[in-house]
Amino acid sequence: MTAGTNVPGMRFQGKRIFVTGAAAGIGAATVELFREEGATVYGVDVAESDGVHRCDVTDPSSVRHAVDAAVAEMGGLDVLANVAGVNVFSKLEHMTLEVWNRHLAVNLTGPMLVTQACLPHLRVSQGNVVTVASISGIQGQPYNSSYCASKGGLRLFMKAIAVELAADGIRVNMVDPGGVDTAMSTNAMVGLEGQGDFEFSHFNRMIGVLPEGMMPPRRIAEALAFLASDASASTTGAEIIVDNGTLW
Repeated sequence: MTAGTNVPGMRFQGKRIFVTGAAAGIGAATVELFREEGATVYGVDVAESDGVHRCDVTDPSSVRHAVDAAVAEMGGLDVLANVAGVNVFSKLEHMTLEVWNRHLAVNLTGPMLVTQACLPHLRVSQGNVVTVASISGIQGQPYNSSYCASKGGLRLFMKAIAVELAADGIRVNMVDPGGVDTAMSTNAMVGLEGQGDFEFSHFNRMIGVLPEGMMPPRRIAEALAFLASDASASTTGAEIIVDNGTLW
């Protein structure tokens, strides 16, 4: 296992980290934070950009290729951060099978495929997995049933494999964000354009009880980093809720 460090602010010196959804939002903030703290990071996204490699997390061959390339480049793997996700609001009567299947494919099947592909390498390093779930997987939200279903399934999948992989020394933990100021959050509303009662939906109450409002992505990246660090060495199958007090 690659040695870490006790130097403040350099929790991930020498660590090799694979991050999905790395091109924007929480994923980009997570890549930035890990690199600031000494990690070598291989970021992937369906939207390839500077410093971010292309990977479609719903495609097994694309996932295998990306993980193989990352391990070859970094010389191994210590942490997997499952961040990629999609969200499109839709009333149940207007929901298409395409929208439903897309949520499940990216938000649930994707993390399974990526974690499965990373598993042999995490066994070698006795590394860990951190995943962005959501408070939407804990409480029901109107117009958001497909996203809630995908994130609810993701939470239990991660809890199940945390128990399964504990004997291998692999920790598995999650962060459940509330409203985060990202393009995905803004674009989620597109599915409800022209439907007047959307303004009364739960989405507009997701800012929580604290005065901050929608959170910056860095707040979620910080929680992921804590769970991925040695400070959480005795923590697995857990989740941190970061939601401004929405679930009070």
